[in-house]
Amino acid sequence: MSVRARQRRRSSKGSAGKKLLAGLTVVLVTLGLALGGVALWVANKAAGAPSIDTLRPADDGANSEIFDASGNSLGFVQSDVLREPTTLKRVPDSLKQATISIEDENFYEHAGVDYVAIARAAFENLEAGEVRQGASTITQQLVRNLYIEDPEDTLERKIIEAEMAREYEDGYSKDEILETYLNTAAYGTNNSRSAIGVEAASQVFFDKNVKQLDVKESALLAGLPQAPTDYNPFLNPDIATERRNRVLNAMAGQGYIDQAKANKLKKQGLGLERGLRYEQRDEQFFFDFVQQELIDTYGPKTVRQGGLQVYTTLEPQLQAAAQQAIVDHPVTSAASALVSTRTETGEILAMASSSSYDSSQFNLAAQGERQPGSSFKPFVLTTAVDEGIDPDKTRYPAPSSITLTPDEYGPPWTVTGGAGGVINLRQATARSINTVYAQLGIDVGPEDFTAMATKLGITSPLDGFPAEAIGGTTKCCSVLEMSNAYASIANGGVHHDPTAIRRVELPDGEVDKDVDPTGEQVIRDGVAYTVADIMKGTLDYGTAAGNDISCPAAGKTGTTEEQADAWFVGYTPEIATAVWTGNPNERVPLPGYGSSLSAPIWQAYMEVAIEDTACADFPEARNPVSLSPFYSDLTAKSSEYDEDGSPIDPNAPELDEDGNPIDENGDPIDPGADADGDGFPDDAYAPGVDPEVKPPDEEQ
Repeated sequence: MSVRARQRRRSSKGSAGKKLLAGLTVVLVTLGLALGGVALWVANKAAGAPSIDTLRPADDGANSEIFDASGNSLGFVQSDVLREPTTLKRVPDSLKQATISIEDENFYEHAGVDYVAIARAAFENLEAGEVRQGASTITQQLVRNLYIEDPEDTLERKIIEAEMAREYEDGYSKDEILETYLNTAAYGTNNSRSAIGVEAASQVFFDKNVKQLDVKESALLAGLPQAPTDYNPFLNPDIATERRNRVLNAMAGQGYIDQAKANKLKKQGLGLERGLRYEQRDEQFFFDFVQQELIDTYGPKTVRQGGLQVYTTLEPQLQAAAQQAIVDHPVTSAASALVSTRTETGEILAMASSSSYDSSQFNLAAQGERQPGSSFKPFVLTTAVDEGIDPDKTRYPAPSSITLTPDEYGPPWTVTGGAGGVINLRQATARSINTVYAQLGIDVGPEDFTAMATKLGITSPLDGFPAEAIGGTTKCCSVLEMSNAYASIANGGVHHDPTAIRRVELPDGEVDKDVDPTGEQVIRDGVAYTVADIMKGTLDYGTAAGNDISCPAAGKTGTTEEQADAWFVGYTPEIATAVWTGNPNERVPLPGYGSSLSAPIWQAYMEVAIEDTACADFPEARNPVSLSPFYSDLTAKSSEYDEDGSPIDPNAPELDEDGNPIDENGDPIDPGADADGDGFPDDAYAPGVDPEVKPPDEEQ
């Protein structure tokens, strides 16, 4: 080749190299500009991320738990989300290590974003030709859970998320971040309830507290948040096992456990035990009653997800005694219900029935409205005493049947159930005489005695009919109402609304107390004391004789028409208890009365209930009432009784101002004379002292 030719060839090579270099330069410049543009775009997106301080974190809340008066859990309020926050100290090291191993191995080194993990994940995904590995840190996952609603799988969202994670790390320690993550991560849904947080997950999958988890159990839970449905061990045990084993290998790879231990654990089963902690409830009728009381106060969302700790008034030993008393006194084809109230506060101490919750969720004790029969009479009696009527000196005819014309209150009304003769209100109460109380109800006025019942605690609507005086109501009353109303009388006339809640502890530490220690004075204590004194007779010698208890007590039986309902409501100064027996679904005759069916249940329960009480008598009234005999067109005639209400002997001589007998002319009568014509000297014989002794003229 000539020199000229070689020069041309060199020139050609140089020209090609320059062109290649120029091309590479253009490519690099273009790539640099593109990368610069990308960097600028990323920076702009990151700068547009909202500040954590301006956002409110999502709150999955926590399940509210209800306790009895002794602190025993009755169960959790039902919710679609199961969450029970815990502290990092209660989380075992194995679960912390397992979570960090599988989710964020450099958790304690990075500042919210792990750039090394991002590069590694990008290389592995590129090599695989698909997305196999993510690079989100625990902090990134946390801010996504807390602040990004319905996150889209886009690069823009990941950039914003990374910037928010960096900011979050500036405000919280690593332990705070890990604790919050473990309390907010989703661990799977079972029976339409999602377990949020490690405590709920531990209870659902292993039926134990999170602090009791071992290494293989921790590895299983740590693997769930990435795909809770796919890895759900109840639904996909084989896939869940593979995921758990991967976590165990990761723990070994990072030195938390040795590989030999990991291999040994991988050969073991999952050890699942489905937990029912969030589904089981004790005393379900009472539980539902409390739940409704909470919803009325706080609203349904707060109750279901507000993390309330609710301490109730239910005394477990008294609840057990109530249930046992009902079991020990069964009534064929009938049910019984009992409510017991602390008189000084209105607190419900026991609420029991013979009904099965599985068969019906209708609460006979709180929701059942049945006619109270004669157990309503004390409200009429209380009205009479409050109006100054003396129960000992006011007498009514007590025929076996009487037809009354209550004027403005309706058409003629025939009432049965008398004692014969004439008796006072004390006797009529103890013996539960309908014909007397029907007349008394008309005299005091239906509008007055129904208003009295309402003041004392009856909340069901009353019609103001005369028949209500003897328990002939249309929509009243529940066992709860009767217990509460009698408690007002027992408490010296101070009424407290019934409550099943003693206090509620909120997540922020605030405590709400539901018990009202003051109450409302609805009747004078003198009225309440007089009524209690009269109602003692029911247990001492009246319709409930034989059902008395070892402490001073008062009460009233009640049996409705056709013997469809049987009641006994009684009280001591500290506890008022109502018992109802009847058929929940229809009005059918019972094989007995309130005295034989409900009073024995009351007696059995109250003997237990009074064990921890003072067993004192009803305290003397600070404000005694002034009472006098009452006369009306219905009462016994005033001419037949003196001003003290004592019967007047029509044959007895009149007395002067000093109490000495005088004749019709006002002259003193000879002490040995027989002015009344009974055959005996007036100063020597009091009729009725010895009825076996005959007058002298008869002996002759």
